Amino acid sequence: VTHSIPACIDSMTINSKQLNKESPVSIFAVNKCYVTVQEGTFFDGSGFAALVRQGYKVRSDVNITLEFRTTMMHGVLLGVSSAKVDAIGLEIVNGKVFFHVNNGAGRITAAYEPRGTNSLCDGKWHKLQANKSKHHISLIIDGNLVQSDNPYIQSTSADTNNPIYVGGYPADVKQNCLTSKSSFRGCLRNLVLTKGQQAELFDFSRAFDLRGVFPHSCPGAEH
Repeated sequence: VTHSIPACIDSMTINSKQLNKESPVSIFAVNKCYVTVQEGTFFDGSGFAALVRQGYKVRSDVNITLEFRTTMMHGVLLGVSSAKVDAIGLEIVNGKVFFHVNNGAGRITAAYEPRGTNSLCDGKWHKLQANKSKHHISLIIDGNLVQSDNPYIQSTSADTNNPIYVGGYPADVKQNCLTSKSSFRGCLRNLVLTKGQQAELFDFSRAFDLRGVFPHSCPGAEH
Protein backbone atom coordinates (compact mmCIF):
# COMPACT_ATOMS: atom_id res chain seq x y z
CA VAL A 1 0.00 0.00 0.00
CA THR A 2 1.54 3.29 -1.09
CA HIS A 3 -1.21 5.83 -0.39
CA SER A 4 -2.74 7.15 2.82
CA ILE A 5 -5.97 5.99 4.39
CA PRO A 6 -9.00 8.26 3.82
CA ALA A 7 -10.21 8.16 7.42
CA CYS A 8 -10.08 9.69 10.87
CA ILE A 9 -7.84 8.19 13.54
CA ASP A 10 -8.11 9.05 17.22
CA SER A 11 -6.94 7.86 20.66
CA MET A 12 -3.88 5.93 19.50
CA THR A 13 -1.78 4.28 22.17
CA ILE A 14 1.57 2.53 21.86
CA ASN A 15 2.72 0.39 24.78
CA SER A 16 -0.17 1.79 26.86
CA LYS A 17 1.03 5.35 26.29
CA GLN A 18 -1.34 7.67 24.47
CA LEU A 19 0.18 9.64 21.61
CA ASN A 20 -0.19 13.40 21.78
CA LYS A 21 -1.59 14.33 18.39
CA GLU A 22 -1.67 18.05 19.24
CA SER A 23 2.10 18.51 18.90
CA PRO A 24 3.44 16.17 16.18
CA VAL A 25 7.12 16.24 15.21
CA SER A 26 6.03 16.57 11.57
CA ILE A 27 2.70 16.64 9.74
CA PHE A 28 1.75 16.46 6.06
CA ALA A 29 -1.69 16.58 4.38
CA VAL A 30 -3.57 15.82 7.59
CA ASN A 31 -6.82 17.70 8.05
CA LYS A 32 -9.34 18.02 10.86
CA CYS A 33 -11.92 15.33 11.40
CA TYR A 34 -15.54 16.22 10.85
CA VAL A 35 -18.69 15.44 12.79
CA THR A 36 -20.59 15.01 9.53
CA VAL A 37 -18.81 14.11 6.33
CA GLN A 38 -19.93 13.85 2.72
CA GLU A 39 -18.43 12.12 -0.26
CA GLY A 40 -16.21 14.53 -2.14
CA THR A 41 -12.84 16.27 -2.02
CA PHE A 42 -12.30 19.36 0.14
CA PHE A 43 -10.33 22.30 -1.30
CA ASP A 44 -9.33 24.74 1.44
CA GLY A 45 -8.87 27.75 -0.88
CA SER A 46 -5.07 27.80 -0.80
CA GLY A 47 -4.00 25.39 -3.52
CA PHE A 48 -4.91 22.97 -6.29
CA ALA A 49 -4.82 19.39 -7.53
CA ALA A 50 -2.67 18.52 -10.55
CA LEU A 51 -3.68 15.52 -12.67
CA VAL A 52 -2.14 13.83 -15.74
CA ARG A 53 1.52 14.71 -15.32
CA GLN A 54 2.34 13.91 -18.95
CA GLY A 55 -0.25 16.41 -20.19
CA TYR A 56 -3.91 16.14 -21.21
CA LYS A 57 -4.76 16.56 -24.88
CA VAL A 58 -8.18 18.17 -25.32
CA ARG A 59 -8.03 18.37 -29.13
CA SER A 60 -11.41 18.57 -30.92
CA ASP A 61 -13.84 17.11 -28.38
CA VAL A 62 -14.20 16.84 -24.62
CA ASN A 63 -17.12 16.60 -22.21
CA ILE A 64 -16.46 17.58 -18.58
CA THR A 65 -18.87 16.78 -15.76
CA LEU A 66 -18.44 17.53 -12.06
CA GLU A 67 -20.35 18.54 -8.96
CA PHE A 68 -19.32 21.47 -6.80
CA ARG A 69 -20.34 22.94 -3.47
CA THR A 70 -19.08 26.31 -2.25
CA THR A 71 -20.03 29.46 -0.36
CA MET A 72 -17.39 31.59 -2.16
CA MET A 73 -18.24 33.81 -5.14
CA HIS A 74 -14.91 33.22 -6.90
CA GLY A 75 -12.75 30.21 -7.66
CA VAL A 76 -10.96 28.26 -10.37
CA LEU A 77 -12.66 24.96 -11.13
CA LEU A 78 -10.47 23.51 -13.89
CA GLY A 79 -7.88 24.55 -16.43
CA VAL A 80 -5.93 22.78 -19.18
CA SER A 81 -3.55 24.92 -21.19
CA SER A 82 -0.67 24.80 -23.64
CA ALA A 83 2.48 26.84 -24.07
CA LYS A 84 0.70 28.67 -26.92
CA VAL A 85 -2.86 30.05 -26.71
CA ASP A 86 -4.80 26.77 -26.96
CA ALA A 87 -6.60 26.06 -23.70
CA ILE A 88 -9.86 25.40 -21.87
CA GLY A 89 -10.95 26.78 -18.52
CA LEU A 90 -13.83 26.56 -16.03
CA GLU A 91 -14.21 29.13 -13.28
CA ILE A 92 -16.62 30.86 -10.93
CA VAL A 93 -16.44 34.66 -11.03
CA ASN A 94 -18.89 36.82 -9.08
CA GLY A 95 -21.17 33.82 -8.59
CA LYS A 96 -21.35 33.09 -12.36
CA VAL A 97 -19.83 30.05 -14.07
CA PHE A 98 -17.67 30.56 -17.16
CA PHE A 99 -16.45 27.96 -19.67
CA HIS A 100 -13.66 29.37 -21.86
CA VAL A 101 -12.18 27.65 -24.90
CA ASN A 102 -9.41 28.75 -27.26
CA ASN A 103 -8.78 26.50 -30.27
CA GLY A 104 -5.94 28.75 -31.36
CA ALA A 105 -7.86 31.50 -33.16
CA GLY A 106 -9.33 33.30 -30.14
CA ARG A 107 -11.11 32.74 -26.85
CA ILE A 108 -14.86 32.02 -26.77
CA THR A 109 -16.93 31.82 -23.61
CA ALA A 110 -20.18 30.26 -22.47
CA ALA A 111 -21.38 31.99 -19.30
CA TYR A 112 -24.10 30.89 -16.89
CA GLU A 113 -25.60 33.60 -14.72
CA PRO A 114 -27.98 32.32 -12.03
CA ARG A 115 -31.16 34.21 -11.15
CA GLY A 116 -30.02 34.89 -7.60
CA THR A 117 -26.58 36.48 -7.15
CA ASN A 118 -25.27 33.81 -4.79
CA SER A 119 -27.60 30.94 -5.71
CA LEU A 120 -24.69 28.81 -7.00
CA CYS A 121 -22.59 29.68 -3.96
CA ASP A 122 -25.13 28.55 -1.38
CA GLY A 123 -23.16 25.62 0.05
CA LYS A 124 -25.34 23.08 -1.78
CA TRP A 125 -24.27 20.64 -4.49
CA HIS A 126 -24.61 21.82 -8.11
CA LYS A 127 -24.09 19.77 -11.28
CA LEU A 128 -21.95 21.14 -14.07
CA GLN A 129 -21.43 19.84 -17.60
CA ALA A 130 -19.13 21.61 -20.06
CA ASN A 131 -18.96 20.35 -23.62
CA LYS A 132 -16.58 21.22 -26.45
CA SER A 133 -17.34 19.67 -29.81
CA LYS A 134 -14.98 21.07 -32.45
CA HIS A 135 -15.88 24.81 -32.53
CA HIS A 136 -19.15 24.45 -30.57
CA ILE A 137 -19.17 24.90 -26.80
CA SER A 138 -21.96 24.59 -24.24
CA LEU A 139 -22.41 24.72 -20.49
CA ILE A 140 -25.16 23.04 -18.47
CA ILE A 141 -25.62 24.00 -14.81
CA ASP A 142 -28.30 22.12 -12.87
CA GLY A 143 -30.02 21.30 -16.17
CA ASN A 144 -29.89 24.86 -17.55
CA LEU A 145 -28.18 25.04 -20.97
CA VAL A 146 -26.05 27.94 -22.20
CA GLN A 147 -24.44 27.87 -25.65
CA SER A 148 -22.03 30.25 -27.32
CA ASP A 149 -21.58 31.31 -30.94
CA ASN A 150 -18.08 30.86 -32.24
CA PRO A 151 -16.87 33.16 -35.01
CA TYR A 152 -13.73 31.02 -35.50
CA ILE A 153 -15.44 28.03 -37.15
CA GLN A 154 -12.33 26.88 -39.03
CA SER A 155 -10.42 26.39 -35.78
CA THR A 156 -11.62 23.20 -34.09
CA SER A 157 -8.80 21.68 -32.00
CA ALA A 158 -7.44 22.84 -28.63
CA ASP A 159 -3.91 21.43 -28.78
CA THR A 160 -3.18 21.33 -25.07
CA ASN A 161 -0.28 19.41 -23.57
CA ASN A 162 -0.20 20.54 -19.92
CA PRO A 163 -1.62 18.82 -16.82
CA ILE A 164 -5.21 19.26 -15.71
CA TYR A 165 -5.25 21.75 -12.84
CA VAL A 166 -8.30 21.57 -10.59
CA GLY A 167 -9.30 24.13 -7.96
CA GLY A 168 -6.40 26.46 -8.79
CA TYR A 169 -2.93 26.36 -10.30
CA PRO A 170 0.68 27.21 -9.37
CA ALA A 171 1.83 30.83 -9.64
CA ASP A 172 4.46 29.96 -12.26
CA VAL A 173 1.99 28.13 -14.54
CA LYS A 174 0.27 29.97 -17.39
CA GLN A 175 -3.44 29.40 -17.94
CA ASN A 176 -4.68 30.94 -21.19
CA CYS A 177 -8.39 30.32 -20.55
CA LEU A 178 -8.75 31.44 -16.94
CA THR A 179 -9.27 35.03 -15.79
CA SER A 180 -9.25 34.23 -12.06
CA LYS A 181 -6.26 33.35 -9.90
CA SER A 182 -8.47 32.59 -6.86
CA SER A 183 -8.16 29.03 -5.61
CA PHE A 184 -11.47 27.25 -5.11
CA ARG A 185 -12.71 26.81 -1.55
CA GLY A 186 -15.36 24.15 -1.16
CA CYS A 187 -15.92 20.59 -2.30
CA LEU A 188 -15.78 18.84 -5.66
CA ARG A 189 -16.82 15.31 -6.61
CA ASN A 190 -17.43 13.06 -9.62
CA LEU A 191 -15.00 14.77 -12.01
CA VAL A 192 -15.31 12.90 -15.32
CA LEU A 193 -13.70 13.82 -18.65
CA THR A 194 -15.18 11.99 -21.65
CA LYS A 195 -13.76 11.77 -25.16
CA GLY A 196 -15.98 9.84 -27.57
CA GLN A 197 -17.04 6.66 -25.75
CA GLN A 198 -14.14 6.81 -23.29
CA ALA A 199 -15.02 8.28 -19.89
CA GLU A 200 -12.37 8.81 -17.22
CA LEU A 201 -13.30 9.39 -13.56
CA PHE A 202 -10.49 11.23 -11.77
CA ASP A 203 -9.56 10.24 -8.22
CA PHE A 204 -7.98 13.24 -6.49
CA SER A 205 -6.00 10.98 -4.14
CA ARG A 206 -4.01 9.91 -7.21
CA ALA A 207 -3.07 13.48 -8.24
CA PHE A 208 0.68 13.96 -8.72
CA ASP A 209 0.55 17.28 -6.83
CA LEU A 210 -1.95 18.19 -4.10
CA ARG A 211 -1.79 21.44 -2.16
CA GLY A 212 -4.52 22.40 0.26
CA VAL A 213 -6.66 19.54 -1.05
CA PHE A 214 -8.08 16.72 1.07
CA PRO A 215 -9.39 13.76 -0.95
CA HIS A 216 -12.33 11.60 0.08
CA SER A 217 -13.79 13.87 2.77
CA CYS A 218 -15.98 16.89 2.44
CA PRO A 219 -16.92 18.52 5.75
CA GLY A 220 -20.53 19.00 6.68
CA ALA A 221 -19.67 20.56 10.04
CA GLU A 222 -16.18 20.90 11.54
CA HIS A 223 -15.27 20.05 15.10
